[in-house]
Amino acid sequence: MELNSVKEMVVDTDARVGTDVLVVGAGPTGLALAVDLTRRGVPALVVERSAALFPGSRGKGLQPRTLEVLDDLGVHDAIQRAGGPYPVGMIWRDGERQAEHRMFDESPASETAPYGTPWMVPQWRTQEILFARLEELGGEVAFGRELVSLTQDADGVTARFAAGPPVRARYAVAADGGRSAVRRALGIGMTGETVDPSPTLVADVRVSGLDRDNWHVFPPAAEGGGFLALCPLAGTDDFQLTAQFPEGTDVDLSPDAIRKVVGARTHLAPDAVTEVRWASDFRPRTGLAERFRAGRVFLAGDAAHIHSPAGGQGLNTSIQDAYNLGWKLGAVLLDGAPEALLDSYEEERLPNAADMLGLSTRVHRGEVRRGAATQQLGLGYRDRTLAVETRTGLAEDALHAGDRAPDGIRDGVRLFDAFQGPRWTLLAVGTDADLPRLSGVRTVRIADHDAYGRGLFLVRPDGYVGWAGTSADGLAPYAAGVGLR
Repeated sequence: MELNSVKEMVVDTDARVGTDVLVVGAGPTGLALAVDLTRRGVPALVVERSAALFPGSRGKGLQPRTLEVLDDLGVHDAIQRAGGPYPVGMIWRDGERQAEHRMFDESPASETAPYGTPWMVPQWRTQEILFARLEELGGEVAFGRELVSLTQDADGVTARFAAGPPVRARYAVAADGGRSAVRRALGIGMTGETVDPSPTLVADVRVSGLDRDNWHVFPPAAEGGGFLALCPLAGTDDFQLTAQFPEGTDVDLSPDAIRKVVGARTHLAPDAVTEVRWASDFRPRTGLAERFRAGRVFLAGDAAHIHSPAGGQGLNTSIQDAYNLGWKLGAVLLDGAPEALLDSYEEERLPNAADMLGLSTRVHRGEVRRGAATQQLGLGYRDRTLAVETRTGLAEDALHAGDRAPDGIRDGVRLFDAFQGPRWTLLAVGTDADLPRLSGVRTVRIADHDAYGRGLFLVRPDGYVGWAGTSADGLAPYAAGVGLR
């Protein structure tokens, strides 16, 4: 059955009332969103068409901002144990090591940004960790549930599947990847471009005779060929193989063909590839959905934006979609926030995703290096509806409402610990101003912090400053608009 277009309809009487939020897709986006919702006490069901979690490495780099998000979601220790730092690149030619190659500009960790550089964890392992966290919180994933129709009305969404009972939910989130069936059902277009017409093979392989201290890069040896790289995947015995082919090539994903490519482009014999654990191919491209919301259905992750893998932005941008949407759904469903709060998801995330798409493309084309911009620590939501700055005369590089709230230890308090969990925090820095009593909001006073300056800062559950002022004047209307009392 083809997916039906989303449209107004009478509620189906045979659709079971199963959940507040239906999440379609059990990739990193869907799992991160489900973790965030479940820890808030929002009933959420993840449905996945496959029989198990995705098995490949694919997006393997977790940027510093994403590490902060995963810390808040309660999986920091597991992520640290599962991965490791990126190895230095090694350029090979004719079986000889030529030179080291730094894949990105490193930034040291600091007091305000405790994670300085990306951390390598294969995507399949990140998903396993998020899945385990979801189960720990009492959440669930229904595997083998292929969506065949999705309809919505004024009160909710009804989803039907090729097998199993229908599900009724108040909201639905499409986290079902770049070929999103939900996006197509909604009739939402996607604009983009082909970044590189040359197809690329990506595979997880076991290789003998190659050290794991470097990311091994083999440049094209002849005109019309393509590069090949073997990156040791931290925390595993595998290498991620990537190999580029001429435009128009029909890439053979069989183990024998993969062995032949390695034998032809490196100094290794074909049988050095002892196992092929997963393989796929893709054409680097970008895509941005025209909208991230249609009624009660939201797009997140690759369903909303498709990146070139260069720069490691796709998975990271996707997890932050989930982090942005989770607290807003919780505020509307549990805290009585106005439904209009959900409009801010598209307002904030669509321009952010567009910026990251442009950055990914420039990195792919060699126009910029991987560096501070790819770490995503500087991204924010200034000049958006939920960023209310009441102070005047601020320098451009000062902390504003809409910016990421920095870390730091003051007066025995670590700020990221104070911000931890699904609540808001009212931070008073260098002021004796009276702090209003807001239900469910932590209050923290510190004497000083250069990154903040002086004032009151209402920090959102996703770690961004929502409202800032020198006193609490004007805070009450903002608090009411986001479900705080």
